[in-house]
Amino acid sequence: MTVPRWLTVVMRCDRAGSAWFVGAGFFFAPLLLILGPWPAAVIVAWVLISVAGLWLGVLGIGMAVGLAMVLRSGEEIPETYWWALIGERGDRDPSSTITR
Repeated sequence: MTVPRWLTVVMRCDRAGSAWFVGAGFFFAPLLLILGPWPAAVIVAWVLISVAGLWLGVLGIGMAVGLAMVLRSGEEIPETYWWALIGERGDRDPSSTITR
């Protein structure tokens, strides 16, 4: 069994969603202060951030299931796969990144 194609999609979505979620978190508290006078707007903001968090949780479960499937098959995910997920090439020498 090779790495399922859907696992790659899930992992990329999780990476992008997590980056967005952390970035949005910095603006969430000030947004709640601004929306404070309008309780309905505050509820909408909480619902949006909750749905986004729930979606990231579902993606996390999908990653766990996909990685468990690969591990149960006895295969190892190659290092180039992980480098491809973050958009870099995996054929470089790790010691070449050390600066002196």
